[in-house]
Amino acid sequence: TQFNSASLNRHLSRAYGNNIAGYKNEGFVEVLAAQQSPENPNWFQGTADAVRQYMWLFEEHNIMEFLILAGDHLYRMDYQKFIQAHRETDADITVAALPMDEQRATAFGLMKIDDEGRIVEFAEKPKGEKLRSMMVDTTILGLDPERAKELPYIASMGIYVFSKDVMLRLLRENFPAANDFGSEVIPGATEIGLRVQAYLYDGYWEDIGTIEAFYNANLGITKKPVPDFSFYDRSAPIYTQPRYLPPSKVLDADVTDSVIGEGCVIKHCTINHSVVGLRSCIYEGAVIEDSLL
Repeated sequence: TQFNSASLNRHLSRAYGNNIAGYKNEGFVEVLAAQQSPENPNWFQGTADAVRQYMWLFEEHNIMEFLILAGDHLYRMDYQKFIQAHRETDADITVAALPMDEQRATAFGLMKIDDEGRIVEFAEKPKGEKLRSMMVDTTILGLDPERAKELPYIASMGIYVFSKDVMLRLLRENFPAANDFGSEVIPGATEIGLRVQAYLYDGYWEDIGTIEAFYNANLGITKKPVPDFSFYDRSAPIYTQPRYLPPSKVLDADVTDSVIGEGCVIKHCTINHSVVGLRSCIYEGAVIEDSLL
């Protein structure tokens, strides 16, 4: 990213340096900052341009695919299954697809598929007749008939698997001026006859790139009896920076349906349906409701 990059880089180095590799010590996280050069005087112009500018580095690795992800989405996906589906369908590109109903569909870029799950058409935030024309049979991708009737549209999640040679050819030869994957490269790949497959993800996913979405996603973890997104899945842990703060202290307070971070002191107050961040001090007489602190 080019926004608050120093803060992001510091968080990544502290939070993931010791955790991401696991016991085999095979993984790593490396931040590739936006830069200017004599060959390219521009900063990153979009998702595809960012990858293109560092393609010289990526192509050195002896790999089969590239996995393209977004940094402002909240979800839990097994990428091994995603890549396996890409290989089994012999796809050039595979796009993660989220099933949705008509009400939500108007806010997303939708895709239309054939009876093999191959993407044949894209439409950006369609309405009216154009929206209805984008309805698909989502049982093709694995939804049961009842759910497929409720969710007859599929939206792109902005998550992609590219075969290595395809990525190199698209960014350097076919679309050397394209800046964005979602609106330029992938629709263009479909038009020139590449096999672009849809991969169904039927789970919690939220784009938290706006303040409203970020707020709603945080309050969603207080939901009863099961939160929208759980941080307690042992099979897929979420790592963060360890701060070694003392446990939170709650004295004569009324706290309901809330999540309290570490190192807080909460005394003689009322907290309902809220998320309280670490090191917060909430004292006598305070009332916190439906809030993210």
